[in-house]
Amino acid sequence: MARAPGDSRPTGVITDEGIARLRARIGVPEPHPMPPHYRRPDEDALRHVAEAFGDDNPLWCDPGYAAGTRWRGVIASPVMVGGDTLIGEDEVTEVAEDRRDLMKGDPLRGVHAFYSASAREWWAPLRPGRRVLRRNALVGVLDKPSEFAERAVHEWTAQVFQEADGPLLAGQYRLMIRTQREKARERKKYAEVGPEPYTDDQIAEIEAQYAAEGPRGAEPRFFEDVAEGDEVGPLVKGPLTVTDMICWHVGMGMGLYGVKALRLAARNRSRVPRFFHRDDLNVPDVMQRVHWDPEFARRSGNPTTFDYGRMRETWLVHLCTDWMGDDAWLWKLDCEFRRFNYVGDTQWLRGTITRKFLAEGDRPAVEVDLVAENQRGEVTTPGHATILLPSRTHGEVRLPEPPGGATDLQGALEAISERFER
Repeated sequence: MARAPGDSRPTGVITDEGIARLRARIGVPEPHPMPPHYRRPDEDALRHVAEAFGDDNPLWCDPGYAAGTRWRGVIASPVMVGGDTLIGEDEVTEVAEDRRDLMKGDPLRGVHAFYSASAREWWAPLRPGRRVLRRNALVGVLDKPSEFAERAVHEWTAQVFQEADGPLLAGQYRLMIRTQREKARERKKYAEVGPEPYTDDQIAEIEAQYAAEGPRGAEPRFFEDVAEGDEVGPLVKGPLTVTDMICWHVGMGMGLYGVKALRLAARNRSRVPRFFHRDDLNVPDVMQRVHWDPEFARRSGNPTTFDYGRMRETWLVHLCTDWMGDDAWLWKLDCEFRRFNYVGDTQWLRGTITRKFLAEGDRPAVEVDLVAENQRGEVTTPGHATILLPSRTHGEVRLPEPPGGATDLQGALEAISERFER
């Protein structure tokens, strides 16, 4: 990044000044870098998103089936209500004039950033054909020591979503960990891993698991029938293929990077030239191809191509919604992306109920520890979920309140920022 004339701030170094400037941005709304993939998602969009991560739940996909549920029609999988650039037109289309200098540039420019964790919560269902608004802001800046790079900054950004003239829908919070590049290089944390062939028996085991899976559906899972220590799952995802990546993008779009084809790609190249690198034929292509081009992945320091962290988050959502049934509500889910999931890897997803309680005084709920573990026995994605269940005593699920009782997007962002301050 070019330095402005007279700008003497260091590049690639975490400084107290940079952290202070970053913290001054907390709660300041700004437009998202990309427009939504689905401006007004219809029933087909809901189905395409579910199919993108291998979810065949008829509540998201089959209007005839869904009409007989408590929702009286299809609703979006929780995955869809967020997802970086899936939905949501910007409620704030430009930074306020008195904040523009504050929001220019990166106060920690040159400091490495990697997507480390995600947290999400859902307050109301998204139904097809609705216009959705979003508001985006930085909500937390935490200065932390790091085993990996001595000093790190945890940078939390939030998107909150609301149906136009309707309820607040959901919040999505993304953690980028910022580390000084030279420190990160000095302490290489993970050894390279090479893919290994599967035996016929191993493939048969995976196929048998797929055949045994399915959503719980119309049979309620009552609060009174679960206990701490109960298992959730398992669910299998893999072996991961490049085809899975293609199917992901068919439903999810191309994400934050604005990747497009041909003439549109050329325009994008002129906008963000550093995102494009030459291949062996001297053809410019996007950095994102580390997810489907093994040679380019190796150039970036990985043994082969790998998934997006967001994929494993959606798989944990799928684990929860398959288990809980139509009448329950996935309220919260968070997870960490601790290891790569390489093409050829298989993830086994499981959960354990760790707490059974009445949330907010009168909402029957369970907390679940979640984990995705690969075929080498390595935990790649630990997480947690809170699920509201129907009850014979307390009745059907009542949807949770947005943070701080907020009724608009800015109020939700302010309440979320206060959480991180604590």
